[in-house]
Amino acid sequence: MVTRRLLWKLLATNIPIIAFVIVIVWLALDYLAAEYFVTLMHKYHISPTSSHAMFVAAVHRYLIWAGLASLVLAVGLSFLVMRRVLSPFMEMTAIIRKIASGDYSGRVPVRSQDEIGQLALAFNQMAANLEKIEQLRKTMIIDVAHELRTPLTNITGYLEALSDGVVSYSRETFQLLQEESGRLAELVEGILRLARADAAEMDLRKEEVHLGDLIARVLEPFRPQFAMKKIRVEVDFSKASRTIRVDPRHLSQVVQNLLENAWQYTQPDGVVSIRAENLPDAVKVLFANTGGELGEKDLPFIFERFYRGEKSRSRSHGGAGIGLAIVKGLIEAHGGRVGAELAQNTTVIWFTLPL
Repeated sequence: MVTRRLLWKLLATNIPIIAFVIVIVWLALDYLAAEYFVTLMHKYHISPTSSHAMFVAAVHRYLIWAGLASLVLAVGLSFLVMRRVLSPFMEMTAIIRKIASGDYSGRVPVRSQDEIGQLALAFNQMAANLEKIEQLRKTMIIDVAHELRTPLTNITGYLEALSDGVVSYSRETFQLLQEESGRLAELVEGILRLARADAAEMDLRKEEVHLGDLIARVLEPFRPQFAMKKIRVEVDFSKASRTIRVDPRHLSQVVQNLLENAWQYTQPDGVVSIRAENLPDAVKVLFANTGGELGEKDLPFIFERFYRGEKSRSRSHGGAGIGLAIVKGLIEAHGGRVGAELAQNTTVIWFTLPL
């Protein structure tokens, strides 16, 4: 209905233009052509009395018919052209109503490469992004509920067993309850960190940072953990001598998550290698660890929220599949990229930061 009213408003703009042209021609005939006609009649000694009236009446009559024909033709052609132009808008209106009702599958057909076609492409991209966000939201709710259910079920089961006297009060029982509650608290904290990572772009406080110094500072508290598993840590920051503008708080969180990931999935007596490379317009940092059970099929998904492969992301490692998603969110907030590769029994997770 709104688009139809807009169509008739656009068509109505032709009427004043045609009316204005008719009035100008009418006045020109009355004041110029009529006088010129009388002058010619006097020149050739012809009485202009009756002929002048017939001339003016005929001109006015044909002018009226020509104006009406022009109006009909202009409105007809304008209707066809404007209907073609407004057709994508009518389709967008219908799709917007579907989106408002929760259906994000609608798309506008792209029939041209002009401004209307570009608008249709942008609209389709917006609809696709909204559909993706809605799908991520639903998936995240399901994943969060699933992750929270396991520790809550365990805690409830132990408490019921203690209340019924099935399980006796003991240090081991309370330790198990403490572990489950700690796991629950860790999961909630991870979800909060993930939410902060999503909003990190609005909260960046960048400053000049020496990348090697920052990584070394975050690595130091992890060295005892690596030593307990007899994991050798190799560090090479020689190619990262330049400083970069980053938020040191967020980047420290990135390095911490990657170190935790390397410690969890590196087998005892393995090797963790941390090195940096200078690219033409960025610096690339690589975290490589030997062993692990990550497969090629897992690579496209390891940065997704709550993703865990059947083996390498199993609960036996204690992770909830949030750490690498946080890494991705924080790095992309800085304008960088993340990725993962497998080579010769070595898992490499890397990120880039623009210089």
